[in-house]
Amino acid sequence: MNPTQIQRALADITAETDPTLKHLKLASLVSAVFRERGAELVVVGGSAIEFYTEGAYVSGDLDFCVESAATALTARLRQDIMAQLQATGGPRSWQVGGLFVDVLASFENLARTPIRRLDGPYGEVRIAPVEELIVERVLISKYPVDYPPALECAKKLLAAALLGESETDWAEVERLANDRAYKNWIDVRKLVNEQAQTLQIGSPYHPDE
Repeated sequence: MNPTQIQRALADITAETDPTLKHLKLASLVSAVFRERGAELVVVGGSAIEFYTEGAYVSGDLDFCVESAATALTARLRQDIMAQLQATGGPRSWQVGGLFVDVLASFENLARTPIRRLDGPYGEVRIAPVEELIVERVLISKYPVDYPPALECAKKLLAAALLGESETDWAEVERLANDRAYKNWIDVRKLVNEQAQTLQIGSPYHPDE
């Protein structure tokens, strides 16, 4: 993207009043400028959940991890890339257009399902698989102690998944929850069943109901 295109994109993002659409536009722009320098980013954590729930959950910032990079993303290179967006801060957390953007470590992913892709106004946005986000958020909500904000987030994500708003491989959710990295299958199954009952729909783990 040339400087003029970036300036127009930043003006569009700054003027956007819908929080989720604002985040999507910024994710598209940040992904585009990193992609031009040979790096692919993946939206993770609460930011990814915001996109899956179409704004039912709204993240306070925009979190990325690095999927791949042609060259090492040194502090100087990160600053050079984000300077195109008139960002302040760094070398891993910046403010852009009134929003906070974090570019963290390498993307860690145990899910066998593919990284999801969204079409953004300035290019593709890659998002962490919903299956691992479900298992991860349930873990955070219960361990090491109960954490209500993470539980509410997990419920909103599960609602979107159970209602078919985000395509979900429930067998993969079960596999991940049984993996030693998480070991929380009992909690995951219980919350899935509870949310299905709340929504008055069948649970993937109670196929006959």
